[in-house]
Order: sequence, then structure tokens, then C-alpha cells
Amino acid sequence: MPSEAEMAAARERMIAKRFGGATANTGGKGAARRKKKSSSRSSSAQSDAKLTGALKKLGATNIPGVEEINLFKEDGKVIHFVNPKLQAAIGANTFIVSGASETKPLQDLLPGIVPQLGMDNIQQLQQAMAAQGMAGDMPKVVEEDEDDDDVPDLVDGNFEEISEK
Repeated sequence: MPSEAEMAAARERMIAKRFGGATANTGGKGAARRKKKSSSRSSSAQSDAKLTGALKKLGATNIPGVEEINLFKEDGKVIHFVNPKLQAAIGANTFIVSGASETKPLQDLLPGIVPQLGMDNIQQLQQAMAAQGMAGDMPKVVEEDEDDDDVPDLVDGNFEEISEK
């Protein structure tokens, strides 16, 4: 009958043989030994591949030459993208903006962003300026009837007589 030390050594050999031990054999007898365990792709790489596949199904095309994109939030902040990658799927009414973004207050982007502002953003800007005591610098926004400029005044009488003069 084997001794306790021999029995323990045999158990260790059996466990190492059955469960791999220190070696990393991938197959059975005669298989090549793997040098190190291969890692699978990260979850972000997998999600990027899935997203790219979904965009291809939509038929999204790249739109080159976009320098910046500003998304205005209701709380007065702006999501600002510099040199983003812009893709569009017109049939699906979908625009995809990807790249580094920053969330900034509207006042930080002021000189260059004024042409992009809508009426509600200008009013928010005026309120913010008034709160800081700088309301005198901003002109008041007055809604004008632009229809008067396009349509001439009506003339009483016969148009043919006036055109002959």
C-alpha cells in the first residue's frame, strides 16, 4: 500500500493532468501548446461593430467638411462638437454625430454662435445677460412683419389705366 506522501503526489499529478495545471493545452493528445491565453474583443469594440453594421443597414453616408456642431439644450447649455464625423440616413430621417463633445454654457461660445441661435436661445441669452447686469450691450429683439416688405400697397382704380401712364 502506498504511503501518504506518494498518495498526495499522485493526486496532484492527476489533478494537473485532468484540469490543465500550469500548461494551457487547447486540444487533446498531440495538440500544439498555446503560449498565452487569447483574450476576446472588448465590449466597446463589439458594440462599435454592431453600431457600424446597423448604420450600414440604414444606408448612412458620410457628410464631409463639417467643422462644428452645436446642440442646444433647454437649460441653456450647448453640446459642442469640434470636427465631428457626421453621417446621414435621409430615408430614415436619421443623423449620426460622433466625436469628442463638450457641454458648455451658451455664454462661452458667444461670438461665433450668434448666427446659429434661434428666437428662444436669444431670449435665454438676453435673460442671462440681464441677470449679470449687461442688458445694455445686447439689442432688443423685435418681431417685425416682414410681409409688408414683400407685398406692394394696393392702388385704387383700374390697373390698366395706371400701367398705361
